[in-house]
Amino acid sequence: MGAFFGAVSHRDVALDVFFGVDYHSHLGTRRAGMVSCREGGGFNRQIHSIENTPFRTKFEHDLPDLSGTCAMGCISDNDPQPLLVRSHLGVYAISTVGAVANQDALVARFEEAGHQFGAMGSGAVNVNELVAALINSQGSIVEGIRYAQDEIEGSLTLLVMNEDGTLIAARDKMGRLPVLIGKDEDGYCVTFESFAYGKLGYVDAYELGSAEIVRITADGYETLSEPRDEMRICAFLWVYYGYPNSNYEGVNVECMRYRNGAIMARDEREAGLLPEVDYVAGMPDSGLPHGIGYANESGVPLARPFVKYTPTWPRSFMPANQEVRNRVAKMKQIPVPELIRDKRLLLVDDSIVRGTQMRETIDFLRDTGASEVHMRSACPPIMYGCKYLSFSRSRSEYELIARRKVRELEGDEGEKHLDEYADGRSERGRCLLRSICEEMGFDSLEYQSLDGMLEAIGIDRKKVCTYCWNGKE
Repeated sequence: MGAFFGAVSHRDVALDVFFGVDYHSHLGTRRAGMVSCREGGGFNRQIHSIENTPFRTKFEHDLPDLSGTCAMGCISDNDPQPLLVRSHLGVYAISTVGAVANQDALVARFEEAGHQFGAMGSGAVNVNELVAALINSQGSIVEGIRYAQDEIEGSLTLLVMNEDGTLIAARDKMGRLPVLIGKDEDGYCVTFESFAYGKLGYVDAYELGSAEIVRITADGYETLSEPRDEMRICAFLWVYYGYPNSNYEGVNVECMRYRNGAIMARDEREAGLLPEVDYVAGMPDSGLPHGIGYANESGVPLARPFVKYTPTWPRSFMPANQEVRNRVAKMKQIPVPELIRDKRLLLVDDSIVRGTQMRETIDFLRDTGASEVHMRSACPPIMYGCKYLSFSRSRSEYELIARRKVRELEGDEGEKHLDEYADGRSERGRCLLRSICEEMGFDSLEYQSLDGMLEAIGIDRKKVCTYCWNGKE
């Protein structure tokens, strides 16, 4: 996916941005960049691949050249950025997060008008250059951002740094991703993950609303374009993607996950579905808090029957090659045989997407001597690939295990009943659970309900995007 961090202050902020960007490394594994604004004007920029080397290692030697009272940086799984742009609106740096579903159509429109694109990435026009072209087609940067937000199908959250040493941040028009501002005694920062500035000495100042555009200086911030009332923030941020310490719309990620697991256990108890097991275990790392909540509510002891070796492995769903994903998933999980052999285990994971990692986990638990393995997913079956954010590299929705099983069960007819399959209480939903359970080798399988997940998040349900589960815009 990706994320950004920027800061403007009465002091040098290069080190703040360095650590602030590094704190977003869980959101991207391919590319990163930093740019600073020199006193008196002019930019200094560095972009590196981080596929095989951590962000800190790549950029620590660049810090002396990136000093300045205004700086920004980003993590990206897509195009190299930040991009430097020169236009009638001035010279600025831009970094974007999101997904542009109509990219080809927008590029074609510009090319028909005689516009030429120079920055290419992964065989296509750099999204940041496309967004800049949309911005530059208007009379001001603010007008341009509003225009880009309206023209883009998908999502657009961005950060711009001007030559005068100021920042302009804009949240997606539907607020699908967060943008937050922190402050200290010398200036301000803007970030994706709220926890990123806490360790740097900043405190909470402001959270942008949907479509809101804000100008940030060393002395404060001001709204340049008012927020919209409508919001569709991504629920998967709480379920999986967000870092435990982060808060979105006032709701902490870790606390939501505790509640989510507890709600699952509560609802299963009421339905008579709680199995007799020796231990509850959360799939490391993001499944662990859901598992803690489940264990606390069910009264079953929590254990760590296996651990994930994380120092050198990125998130295993991210490699584009399926064979590599399979191997990484297998290599990361290391068992504790004393907590597995002859034990009845109930595992809680944040989600079951393709099933690759889960299959590997179940196999080694069986091989290590587990007598029973029960599985719980902290969200409903994922039925649709995200059309708003670049979360995954799936090329087809039939890479999703739930959609693949629906097709196996009913063929084309099943596509007409996806809402039923997504509901574990319906006949089709129970049939889907049994089919996945049998293929994966679980002793039982249950999914969190959509209602239960939304209850755990706790904000107005109309403000939460649940497209990947129910297909509703």
